[in-house]
Amino acid sequence: MKFSLQFTRLAHLLARSIFAMTLLVGLPATTWAQTVKNVVLVHGAFADGSGYKALYQELTKNGYHVTVVQNPLTSLEDDVAATNLALDQQDGPAILVGHSWGGAVITEAGNHAKVAALVYIAAFQPDKGESALQWFQSAPPAPENGVLPPNAQGIVYYDRAKFHAGFCADVSAKEAEFMAASQGAFYAKAFITPLTQAAWRTKPTYALLATEDKSINPLIQRNMYSRSNTNVTEVKGSHCIYISQPKMVADVIRKAANGEAAKTAAK
Repeated sequence: MKFSLQFTRLAHLLARSIFAMTLLVGLPATTWAQTVKNVVLVHGAFADGSGYKALYQELTKNGYHVTVVQNPLTSLEDDVAATNLALDQQDGPAILVGHSWGGAVITEAGNHAKVAALVYIAAFQPDKGESALQWFQSAPPAPENGVLPPNAQGIVYYDRAKFHAGFCADVSAKEAEFMAASQGAFYAKAFITPLTQAAWRTKPTYALLATEDKSINPLIQRNMYSRSNTNVTEVKGSHCIYISQPKMVADVIRKAANGEAAKTAAK
């Protein structure tokens, strides 16, 4: 009697399992895909990782696991090393995102095996053998631009008097004042160092082009992204659209993540 009861329970469990599998087989192929849920954010030269707070909140509420890299800003190599450390810690494929100078960093670091796609936010996108400075000098700067020459220690700062108009015109004056006061020490040698590899040549690439950017001329952005056949979304906003329009930026990151999931499903 006891054996019969156990056998009946086992039969019921098996039947439920078969029914569940039948339902799953009928689902679209994308359900089976390995979705890209990791996002690694790399900041630029004149605003640290805390500027990503709004974007972090936008992404995490949609289920993404977000890591914010704090660049030392001492050299290209050091910033790439910091990014690689963050990528090493991911538990699967990741979307690697860079703003401004961070674009040069992700171009170099993006060949990491865990990088599924790149997203540039109003960012530099050099090729192998090119530096960020080459592109910065490829079009006239806006009058509002506040990037200062290197000081005696070889450090480049953004003019605090121009920070709001030149860097983040679409955030509040109080927020811009804090950002200007908390900018890091960016060593000029990073800006002039040529890249040794360009991940956008082998990885799917997306970008947000800031049409009102006074720090990186929009023409420069357009020239870089058109050369690399990047999937571009134009956004009317300042150099800091990731702060002023985090949802728009998050939408492009989701587009990159979903695009890679779809490719996985198709394989």
